[in-house]
Amino acid sequence: MEQKVTISMYKFFENPTSIILSEFHADERQPRLLNKVAIVLRALSLFGVMLLTSACATLDFDQPRESSYALADTSDTPLAEKILPDAAAHPGKSGFALLNDGIEALAARVLLMREATRSIDAQYYFILNDTTGNLFVRELLAAADRGVRVRLLLDDIATQGYDLGMAALDAHPNFEIRIFNPFTRRTGRYLNVRDFARVNRRMHNKSFIVDNQVIIVGGRNIGNEYFVAQQDMNFADMDVFGVGPVARQGSAVFDEFWNDRHSLPVSTLVAPLEDPDAGMLALREHIEEKLLELKSTPYANAFVDTGLDLISPGSKTLSWVPYKLVSDPPSKAWDDKDSDKKLISPISAVIKEAENEFILISPYFVPRNAGIAEFQKLRDRGVEVRVLTNSLAATDVSAVHGGYAPARKPLLRMGVKLYEVRADADIKGIKRSGIKGSRSSLHTKGFIVDRRTVFFGSFNFDPRSAHINTEMGIFMDAPEMAEELAESLNSALERGHKTYEVVLSDGQQLRWLDKHDGTVDMLNKEPQTSFWNRFVAGFFRILPIRGQL
Repeated sequence: MEQKVTISMYKFFENPTSIILSEFHADERQPRLLNKVAIVLRALSLFGVMLLTSACATLDFDQPRESSYALADTSDTPLAEKILPDAAAHPGKSGFALLNDGIEALAARVLLMREATRSIDAQYYFILNDTTGNLFVRELLAAADRGVRVRLLLDDIATQGYDLGMAALDAHPNFEIRIFNPFTRRTGRYLNVRDFARVNRRMHNKSFIVDNQVIIVGGRNIGNEYFVAQQDMNFADMDVFGVGPVARQGSAVFDEFWNDRHSLPVSTLVAPLEDPDAGMLALREHIEEKLLELKSTPYANAFVDTGLDLISPGSKTLSWVPYKLVSDPPSKAWDDKDSDKKLISPISAVIKEAENEFILISPYFVPRNAGIAEFQKLRDRGVEVRVLTNSLAATDVSAVHGGYAPARKPLLRMGVKLYEVRADADIKGIKRSGIKGSRSSLHTKGFIVDRRTVFFGSFNFDPRSAHINTEMGIFMDAPEMAEELAESLNSALERGHKTYEVVLSDGQQLRWLDKHDGTVDMLNKEPQTSFWNRFVAGFFRILPIRGQL
């Protein structure tokens, strides 16, 4: 549930507007209780006035704007020259590689941006104002400086404080930014609570397309924790790197969102800069200042030393297989009635076809009664089911764990095998990054069916991905890839180096198997957690919010 983002974290050049409740000082001679009541009442009164005032603010989604589309013919680009020979040898297929190393995932994006000659289309839930986020923006800007057309489509969940920076980028002749489903208010976004039904629905898609020839789709947003560059916590994540027809199909999805009525140009939301040149200079200086934090670090050295040979002619890295790129339509954010068009429909159809084995990887796993019933149908047919998700210690959203916890016993009783990622699990790339002691959290979203069909994307197995946010991903009919992934994952789960297996005791109580050094310890509490961690998750468990998780 990546909507965990707290607005105050994101500052580009502006400071978020906030209400300082300490301004409301009651008379110290009043009794203490009355003093507290006075503070609360005054704060609530001001908040109520603000809510009423905010009702006057509206967005005009019908403002005139220019439609634009992916460049149709980029067959003369350097990237195409590397790809087309192999694509011609595999008609009807696309070439894929999996990026599970965070440093390699960042390097792939940077190398592609540096090789772009015609276009870059990037669609993300958010980009953070940290070192990797600024590196990403710098490379987009450098490409635009070379004459590459850059289109950046962002959800509005985490853009507060970015307006001046986005306005500077948008003023560049080759750089355009649009915001999906914008908040009515640019600051004080809690005031948008009056419009909750609309702003609750977000664009969770993540795609990155260069020259209409190469695409990256997966679970990663743009920020340090997605590329093993964060000191306190990092995600184990997965991207699908694809070349061939899949890139053009991804471009069609991007265009559908880009030209949607509810994707507004930044220029319609933010006042134009008085001096665009000065704004751009300030932006460039800010980016370079942030990137100084990377220099002379083990991470910078590992990044520079990362060589990727993904798209050279005849590359053995890519698997050329049949596939299907799938996405929710942008209309999911406005009309929830047309269930046939939702991504959940093809996902459910593929899972229901499982005959032998279903392996699910979902960091935010919140099966409700209907979902639990579908797992029961798989088990009734003799399908072996394994689920990998976060432990309470590893999750970054305690509320999600509170939604997941009630499903554990029913799933275990039907024979589903549950594994939870340890907070101290090794993450691919973390040793090279030079970061030690950071907490680990699962963020990969995918599944494997019968060691043949592989799916990765942005879709979590929770109500929010199924019914509220827009998502996308790629099905690959890839037996060799599926076999390798299943064998590697099952072996790691059995060894228990990165996970706890959740089981039921003879008395039907939850237990966690901690496997290490050839021994197995049985734990009777959520591992690596404090009483407070368990209390908070338990509190969320009793709240009626599972449909929003």
